Amino acid sequence: MTRTLVALVAAATSALVCTTATSLPVETQQPAPASKQSTSADLNGLLASTLLFSAADANKDNAITRDELKAALDRWFTASAAGGAATVTSEALIPALDAGMPMSALASAFNMGGRGGQPQTPEPQSVEAMMAALPASAPVKPVRPRKVLVLARAAGFVHSSIPLAAKTIEALGTKTGAWETTISYDAKDITADNLKQYDAVFLASTTGAFLDDPGDPTVTDARRKALLEFVRGGKGLAGIHAASDSYHSSGGPAAGRGGGGNPFAAFSAGKTLAPLMIGQGDKNGDQRLDRSEMAGLADAWFNTLDTRRSGRLTQPDFAMFALMVPKTAVPVAQDPDDQVGTWPDFNRLIGGYFKFHWLDPQQVTIKVDDPKSPLTVMFKGPQLVAHDEIYTMGAKSWSRENVHVLTSIDYGKMSAEDRALEEHPRADRDYGLSWIRREGEGRVFYEALGHSERIYAMRPILEHLLAGMQYVLGDLKADDSPSKR
Repeated sequence: MTRTLVALVAAATSALVCTTATSLPVETQQPAPASKQSTSADLNGLLASTLLFSAADANKDNAITRDELKAALDRWFTASAAGGAATVTSEALIPALDAGMPMSALASAFNMGGRGGQPQTPEPQSVEAMMAALPASAPVKPVRPRKVLVLARAAGFVHSSIPLAAKTIEALGTKTGAWETTISYDAKDITADNLKQYDAVFLASTTGAFLDDPGDPTVTDARRKALLEFVRGGKGLAGIHAASDSYHSSGGPAAGRGGGGNPFAAFSAGKTLAPLMIGQGDKNGDQRLDRSEMAGLADAWFNTLDTRRSGRLTQPDFAMFALMVPKTAVPVAQDPDDQVGTWPDFNRLIGGYFKFHWLDPQQVTIKVDDPKSPLTVMFKGPQLVAHDEIYTMGAKSWSRENVHVLTSIDYGKMSAEDRALEEHPRADRDYGLSWIRREGEGRVFYEALGHSERIYAMRPILEHLLAGMQYVLGDLKADDSPSKR
């Protein structure tokens, strides 16, 4: 998520806040899914899925059951059924839905999934899914015992997946015996003396100036120097997702349709969801819903999203609801490609900086750019499809002349509608997802996926991370020459 969008969320929710603000057994016979999902979501879909999840999560355990979803829809039916009417129209649903899903709920929902601050403990259900997907062994045996420091401090937007990313690196090392892991949420651990005990540093979606001490430029300079010399001296650096959303800034205000205005101004949960509910829930064609049709709609939505048949939907599960919401013709206002790096050495080290992202859960097909690499052997066979917040890199910062590309977006497989959601695409339409590169005597690996917790339950991605870590540790040899020379 961009800093502009985060700021607008904060502004919109603070202005609105004063207005009011056990797994179930899996059924043996499931009704048909509610509707075919699209491959991308716009801002309306993101907001609708976020607010609906927050409103339906009655016990605030960051998961919803079938009964919770049905209870939420039943509440809104009751609220919209004037005088105890047996059926409700789209027009009657709108105010009930708006009241039940106030915009003020976005403040907590976008701040770490409603958990506030910077959590250091991943959700148990996400850990369970990740542990089940872990590969059994490492590609190669370590040359010697290895130690990895995971830095999980974000100075900008804080992703809910940060503690899961940290836990994933720890679990990969522990299960395969490839390394030991120390997890830190404090930039004070990046010092020349402390780094001597480690073979690699992993950046878990760090954002902003994550190493800096705003009150002490001397400390900032020392930390930056320590990290650079650590890598250049022969050690490793790996980063996931928002590690590239660090040390850069926009050269100007958002441009294009909508300018820098508030994209939430025209949003209404009721106007977005009421037509969808009538369209998917109305079984007799009367353009109304009765209570049984509303219950059936809740069942159908739950079955569509509960792909693991667990009886519980986490936020990453429910985010797929955004793919059911019809898109508007106007994308979120975006900055043009005018980003500038604020720490050029790091910008080059990590391989580039973030410019734009398609909203989670955008569907992309992963293209293997170097099928001969030991870091891509797990992608043999059918092309892998992923749903995530998909980053693109600034043209001035990312180039195949600086990195060895392992995987990228198969842009040709994206629909014209999906492509159009990016207002200022790269001229070369080249969107790397993962790469490696040399920095002095050291090695760097970066993976752009990883916004959503669902990514950490994908076996090929975990195998890719494992291979990438063994590359930066110096145990797995691979061609890391620039892809374009």
